[in-house]
Amino acid sequence: MHFDLTDLRLYLNILDTGNITAGAARSHLSLAAASARIRAMEASLGIDFLERGRRGVTPTPAGKALAQHARLLLQHADRMQQDLAEYAKGVKGQVRLLCNTTAITEYLPEVLADFLCRHPNLDIDLQELPSLRIVHALHQGAADLGIVSDAVDTHALETLPFRDDPLVLIMPLGHPLAVGATPSFSETLHHDYVGLSANSALAVYLEEQALHAGVRMQIRIRAEGFDGVIRMVARGAGLAIVPLAAIERRAVDQPFKHVALQEAWAQRKLLLCARSFAGLPGYARALLDALCAANRAGSL
Repeated sequence: MHFDLTDLRLYLNILDTGNITAGAARSHLSLAAASARIRAMEASLGIDFLERGRRGVTPTPAGKALAQHARLLLQHADRMQQDLAEYAKGVKGQVRLLCNTTAITEYLPEVLADFLCRHPNLDIDLQELPSLRIVHALHQGAADLGIVSDAVDTHALETLPFRDDPLVLIMPLGHPLAVGATPSFSETLHHDYVGLSANSALAVYLEEQALHAGVRMQIRIRAEGFDGVIRMVARGAGLAIVPLAAIERRAVDQPFKHVALQEAWAQRKLLLCARSFAGLPGYARALLDALCAANRAGSL
């Protein structure tokens, strides 16, 4: 058996994308080269790792076993590179951090910038995903650390508290719902909304809650960030749901009203999570320490 790390990364990229063409592109290989590598891997043991179909590929039982070992081997290889990078001037290490919308926009920019200044040999691969996908990626070994909402089941992951992250309803001062008792989320769904971009983690989360209530959100327009959403609401474009932190960080003299949502799913807390905090490579442990310190500072 003669597999190298490029073979293993290619194989996992094929599984993650569901087809050889996309896996080859992610691995920066031509389709012909990728196909040849996979055939050579299978020929070396005389077994098939992939079942080919018109809709893509799926792993055979042997392929699933290979995937488990490949992820562990690549994790150890990445950990070795990161740990040794601390001793090699100019060699870059990298930590992959997955976060939901609020964490990535409200809590992390300054923390991560300060951390990078203190660690010139480190890069951070930062990506926004819905919390459920972050949990899945951590279980698969596809990231070092994640920040997720406590609304999802973190299964066997290790977790630490990060921030309270309640969601609030904001509305123009002249809106019909701005007078009287605080409306329930389901009551607001009969009115127009200003939303975040459709692929943002919070937008996906809110759409799921609306579907649980049996109604689709009426999105008139989408904005790329909380600032744009808040400014549009203040000008009368509709309702919106944003983290309380997004309101507190901005000017309070804008003409809109905000009220706390009473639904349990809106009383969110953010959690730091990993497969094993003790098993993180050196740079990832340093980032974890910085995030924990930021949490302590934010709670004072």
